[in-house]
Amino acid sequence: MIKIYNTLTRQKEVFTPITPGQVKIYVCGPTVYNYIHIGNARSFIAFDTIRRYFEYRGYQVDFVTNFTDVDDKIIRAAKEAQVTPEALSEQFIQAYFEDTKALNIEPATLNPRVMDHIPDIIAFIQALIEKGYAYEASGDVYYRTRKFKEYGKLSDQSIDELEVGASQRTGSEQAIKEDPLDFALWKSAKAGEISWESPWGAGRPGWHIECSVMATKHLGETIDIHGGGQDLEFPHHENEIAQSEAKTGKTFANYWMHNGYVTIGEDNEKMSKSLGNFITAHELIQQVDPQVIRFLMATTQYRRPIRYSETVLQEAAANLYRLKTAKENADFRLNQAVSALSVDGEDLAALTALEERFVAEMDDDFNCANGITVVYELAKWLNNYSERTEVSTIVLENALAKFAAWLQVFGIEFAAASILDEEIDQLIEERIQARKDKNFARSDEIRDLLKEQGIILEDTPQGTRWRRDA
Repeated sequence: MIKIYNTLTRQKEVFTPITPGQVKIYVCGPTVYNYIHIGNARSFIAFDTIRRYFEYRGYQVDFVTNFTDVDDKIIRAAKEAQVTPEALSEQFIQAYFEDTKALNIEPATLNPRVMDHIPDIIAFIQALIEKGYAYEASGDVYYRTRKFKEYGKLSDQSIDELEVGASQRTGSEQAIKEDPLDFALWKSAKAGEISWESPWGAGRPGWHIECSVMATKHLGETIDIHGGGQDLEFPHHENEIAQSEAKTGKTFANYWMHNGYVTIGEDNEKMSKSLGNFITAHELIQQVDPQVIRFLMATTQYRRPIRYSETVLQEAAANLYRLKTAKENADFRLNQAVSALSVDGEDLAALTALEERFVAEMDDDFNCANGITVVYELAKWLNNYSERTEVSTIVLENALAKFAAWLQVFGIEFAAASILDEEIDQLIEERIQARKDKNFARSDEIRDLLKEQGIILEDTPQGTRWRRDA
C-alpha cells in the first residue's frame, strides 16, 4: 500500500483515494512570463514520476496543472517586450510544452488557464463575500484571514506569528485593508493594464484565487492530492485552503505534497527567478541530453533538495549509461539463438523478489532513490544472466519487461537500436572472419572504420557485440 508524507499532518499516511482505483491530482503550474528554470522542471518531473508510479500500480490518474497567464510579472514583462500579456503568455506556454516534452513529462489531463476562468473566479469571490469571508475596498476585494479559524494549519504557523510579520508591511494597499493579514482576491485595474469587468469594477484576479477555482471546478470540491514546490506551501497553498474550505465547507485536499528545491553554488542557494541565479530548462536541454536531466531529477526522493552542478549531471549520465548497456546486452543475448531451456524457478523467484522490493521502496512515499537502487540490481542481474552459456528466452523477456516498466516510471525510455545497414553488417562479418584467419591488421582496420561511424564493437565469449557510441 502506498504511503504519502502529508505536509498538512507532517507524517506519512496510507493513501486512500476518494474513488477506488482513481487519483485526482492538482499541481500548481508555471507563471508564463519566461522559460521554466530547472527548479520548476524539478517539480514537474517529480510529480510526473509520482503520477507514473500511480499508473504503474494500476490507478487511473486525473492530473491537472494550471497556467498562470495573467499577473504582475506577466504585465511587466509584456510591457518591456512591447507585446500584449496574451501574446507573451502564449509564447511561453508553447515553450513549456516543448521543454516538458523533451523531458518526457506526460501531458496533463488538463491545463486550465486563468484568462479562461474569469467568470468562475468572479462567482467564487462573490460566494466568499456572501459568506462574510471577503469584502470590497476601493475596487479591490480581500479575504478576511482571521475569520478562517484554521489559517496557518498547513505551514504550522499561528495567527499571532503571522500578525507580527504583517504588521510591518506598509503602503496604500495596507491602508485600505481591515486587517494587515488579509490578502487580495481581486485587484482593481491600473491605467493601461489588462482587466475584466466585475461587480467591484474593472480589475483582475489575485494570484491565490485562481488555483482554488480551477482545482475545484475540474477535479471536485475535495481532491486527493494537491502538490507543488516547497516555496508554495506559504502563503499560496495556505490561502488556497482558506478560500476553498470557506466556500465549500469541505476539506480541499486530503494529501498535500511538496517537492524540495534545486540549489546552486557553494552556499546551496535556492534557484529562483527572483534571485536571478536560475538556469532555464530550455537552455540546458540544448547542451545536455534531456534524458540525463530527467534521470537526475526523477531518481532523487521528491522531498529532498537537489544540488545542481556539472558533477551531478555527469554522475547521472554515467548511471544512465550503465542501465542502457545492461538493456543492450540483454537485447543482444535475446536476439541470439538461445537454448530452449525450461524456465528456472530460481531465476523467476529472484525477479519476483526484486519486483517486490521495488514496489516496497516506491510505496514508501515514492522513494525514488531507493527504487532506482533496485533497478541497478536488476541491471546487474541482466548482465550476469546474459553472460550465461544457456539462457531461457521466457526468463530474459520477463526480466526485460520489468526493467522497461520500472524505467518508464522514472520517465526513461531507451529507443531500440537501429538496424545496421548492409555495408556495416558486411564489415562486421568480414572482421569476424579476419579474426578467425588471424588477420589482425584487417580486424583492427574494420574496428576503426566502424568506430568512425559511431559503432563500437565488443568481443565477448558469446561473440561480437556492437553498440552505438553514447
